[in-house]
Amino acid sequence: MSRVLYDLCGIDTALRFSPFCWRVRMALAHKGLDVETRPWRFTEKDALSFAEHDKVPVLVDGDTVVTESYDILCYLDRTYPEAPLVGDALAESRARFFKHYAERSLAPPIMAIIIMDLLNAIHPDDRAYFRETREKRFGRTLEEVHSPVRGLSQLDTALAPLRGRLEEAPFLDGDAPGAADYLVFGNFMWARCVSTADLVSNADPVHAWLERMLDLHDGLGRQATRITDIQDAYR
Repeated sequence: MSRVLYDLCGIDTALRFSPFCWRVRMALAHKGLDVETRPWRFTEKDALSFAEHDKVPVLVDGDTVVTESYDILCYLDRTYPEAPLVGDALAESRARFFKHYAERSLAPPIMAIIIMDLLNAIHPDDRAYFRETREKRFGRTLEEVHSPVRGLSQLDTALAPLRGRLEEAPFLDGDAPGAADYLVFGNFMWARCVSTADLVSNADPVHAWLERMLDLHDGLGRQATRITDIQDAYR
């Protein structure tokens, strides 16, 4: 069975930075499922017309097409029940909380820290689209959104629940990683791939968790291409 993941890329096709795509990439690795990742850019809407969708991730699994990262994780559990990600109904409710936590509590301060780095990492042909759509969403310019000091302060506060959990267990889902870990980790891969900003100190329990997450699945996250790996990216 062929399996394809449409995955957001940047200034180089090897630069894959979408937090939502990283959720799915880690989930597929968790399941031990092979996948071809196909690079896609913001303005390549026509390439996803078959899915009746205009953004990634899009997973094509044989004849099945699934969109939206959380729905893909749930699909993987239904279709490939070994090595559960989300789990039963109670666990699914917990995972859904982490989805909202990652998107509403962690993403905004991280965006404030990395947004100008992110703009630089995007393919030049996509930058006008990115600026127009994001400035419309935020109601202000990217330069006004950019506030690393404020972002780091807000992120530090937002990470408090994670610190509490990670003082109890090595992963958010307990002794082994699961959907909660991948849902949150995607945000940190987003920042890691496009920016050199340090989001947490080495003494932070979240940092130790990130190191464990980077080493999972034969170092899938650690080996990912970063903006610093791309020659002339800052010229």
